[in-house]
Amino acid sequence: MNRKSRAAWVGIFLLLAVANYVPSARAAHCSLATTAGKYGFTLTGTLILPTVAVPIAAVGKAVLDASGNASGTESRSVGGGFADETLAGTYAVNTDCTGTATIQFFESGQLVRTSILSLVVDDNHREIRMVQKSLQLPNGAFLPVVVTVEARRISKEED
Repeated sequence: MNRKSRAAWVGIFLLLAVANYVPSARAAHCSLATTAGKYGFTLTGTLILPTVAVPIAAVGKAVLDASGNASGTESRSVGGGFADETLAGTYAVNTDCTGTATIQFFESGQLVRTSILSLVVDDNHREIRMVQKSLQLPNGAFLPVVVTVEARRISKEED
């Protein structure tokens, strides 16, 4: 290999090394504004009662605004018991695309539970993945759960 070829290969190697570094420097930063929009979601998991584990499933729509508010509707089944619910709460997003949400769920206007979720914004702000940290009943009792949520953007907030 002559000197020019070697210099060319070194140049290509350096270019590739810099190119691999640049995407992380240009990685999308998250904020309330970048995550604001309308989402469709699915929820699956298990509610762990003292005597038995009960399956949970739900689908719904949620609107996240640029001020950190969340609202929407959910159709859910817990152990075969079905209900239509509304939801309202708040969410926060860090620049590294992680965050939290605190959501209250209502049936016929009555609070039935409060959920706290950890979240990560994914797929260039088109998807939010969540895992439930806690579920609190209106009487203050906490129930253990293993629940995940996948939300996909339907449209941006201004649509």
